[in-house]
Amino acid sequence: WVDVRRDHGKLIFLDIRDESGVVQVVVSPKSDAAYATVQEVRPEWVVSVAGAVQERPDNMKNPDADNGDIEMSVEKIEVLNPSQTPPFPLDTEGSEIGEEVRLQYRYLDLRRKRMQRNIRLRSQFVQAIRAFLFENNFVEIETPLLTQATPEGARDFIVPSRLHQGSFFALPQSPQQYKQLLMVGGFEKYFQIARCLRDEDLRADRAFEHTQIDMEMSFVSEEDVRSFDEAMITTVYEAMGCTIKQKPFPIFSYAQAMEQFGADKFDVRTQEEKESGVLAFAWVVDFPFFEKNKQGEWTFTHNPFSLPKREYLDDLNQRKNLQNIISHQYDLVCNGYEIGSGSVRTHDPDILKQVFTILGYNEEQIQQEFQHILTAFSFGAPPHGGIAHGIERLLMLLAQEEYLREVQAFPQTSSGKTSIMNAPSRLPDQQLQELGISAIKQDNNAPPSP
Repeated sequence: WVDVRRDHGKLIFLDIRDESGVVQVVVSPKSDAAYATVQEVRPEWVVSVAGAVQERPDNMKNPDADNGDIEMSVEKIEVLNPSQTPPFPLDTEGSEIGEEVRLQYRYLDLRRKRMQRNIRLRSQFVQAIRAFLFENNFVEIETPLLTQATPEGARDFIVPSRLHQGSFFALPQSPQQYKQLLMVGGFEKYFQIARCLRDEDLRADRAFEHTQIDMEMSFVSEEDVRSFDEAMITTVYEAMGCTIKQKPFPIFSYAQAMEQFGADKFDVRTQEEKESGVLAFAWVVDFPFFEKNKQGEWTFTHNPFSLPKREYLDDLNQRKNLQNIISHQYDLVCNGYEIGSGSVRTHDPDILKQVFTILGYNEEQIQQEFQHILTAFSFGAPPHGGIAHGIERLLMLLAQEEYLREVQAFPQTSSGKTSIMNAPSRLPDQQLQELGISAIKQDNNAPPSP
């Protein structure tokens, strides 16, 4: 790509860029064909150049620039593809440009230096995580994207089935049940770079789609999981040049966090540490298992598959003091964000069934929605636990970005539409008929249905 074009009288200078950086090339009238061609060339045109690479004079070297000590004297230049004038400048940070326009032309927005850095940083970060997990004998296993709805605290995205009309798949909010079933299957150390989808309200650090580092281990205690995860986070972040405020990470109970900070995610850095990019990790533990929802019914705080602490099992079985039951649930927070969440899981089918009963499921519902995992736990399920980290939030810390969209290649807009493509969109009637679906066209001026 032509990054910059400068016309200095007879000499024409181009800064051309590819993934390796930027190189200055010089075109003089002595190269007749090249000189004629370069008259038309403008920024963002795609070109191929050939010529002699030479060292710049000492007084013209630029130690702060890519390849600032060399330049190329062009003998031949070929236009591979011209470019229209971009709808916005690409040589800025991009924060001055409206979100809708940036995401409409995301393929251009990705060319800017900051976005190139962020997306490449994401790749390097995931590679470092993978390397750490492989070194510790983890097995990478993919789990299905077409699955059954599972209670995890957010709305599911659903997919209609053509072969089973009137029935629907759910896209996974996380691989929760599958990773537990892998523990039953004897894979004692599992991980996955998992795509997760949740139909929930969007905000700066939340999107319909995200990717998480999903880990599960058998024959472990809560302390085992937190210790291993802390070692992974510390190793990878420090290898990437980050400074961590405190090691080992401090531990706060949920009650302590609420009393001291008024929230279960908090920032313990000083102003100076914030300005210098220090990372302040902390664990939050001892979460209550149950809480009342707006309707006054019992629901879970994390997920229903967590294990209550041993001293609360009698209360669980007798369905008393439910608001006081503490579980083996834990969050990792950093600089005001929740960046990881996990628990030791229930592996006893009777305990899990009791939890679903407290949550208001009747016997028929339990059989229909959860019999598969209850049956699996009856075949010698090992004790197990794990944790998952949202990669985007981890990258926001690493890249010092405030918005999730700055570390995703093709994020959704804040209004819930896709980058570049026009989705969600209506389907043709023929496709709806194949799926056995009738779509209701709402009048945007009409009052909402009750």
